Amino acid sequence: MKLKVLNEDIAEVIITEEELQQRIRELGEQISQDYDEDTELILICILRGAVMFMADLARNINLPVTFDFMDVSSYGSGTESSGTVRIIKDLEDDIGGRHVLIVEDIIDTGLTLKHVIKLLETRDPASVRAVTLLDKPERREMKHVEVAYNGFEIPDKFVVGYGLDFAEKYRNLPYIGVLKEELYN
Repeated sequence: MKLKVLNEDIAEVIITEEELQQRIRELGEQISQDYDEDTELILICILRGAVMFMADLARNINLPVTFDFMDVSSYGSGTESSGTVRIIKDLEDDIGGRHVLIVEDIIDTGLTLKHVIKLLETRDPASVRAVTLLDKPERREMKHVEVAYNGFEIPDKFVVGYGLDFAEKYRNLPYIGVLKEELYN
């Protein structure tokens, strides 16, 4: 499927490529300032949607960073959370005594992030914080989920692009767009 065809499936662009890159630079600067200069961060990417965000964010953090990955699902193949969080792939590295920054693409209900934070806190890290590219506060069930760094607050619309998908498509769009409703209903 060509990118032009994918673009035609978008009802509206809500965050442009330029806006994404500017905000990610700002987040990287803020994160760099919030930790001591000799702190090594382990960025834990929540697969698959946060991969592009983590790569660009890491390039904007002026601290030593390492990467690890978790594949966590609460959606299956649908557009609504199933309410059950499954760990599909766990971390490779020990996080004991380390400063952890969870990198999430989008916080919808908050269930997945709350589960991941609780799990990682049992592994004795020096600290656990979270950064999300997108936040949908209207959908938040877990109101007390703490996110240290938030890219954009967005309305309750089904979005794709820049790593976010529908049926594994649209991840390669360089912006965040609202998918035409007839494509997923």
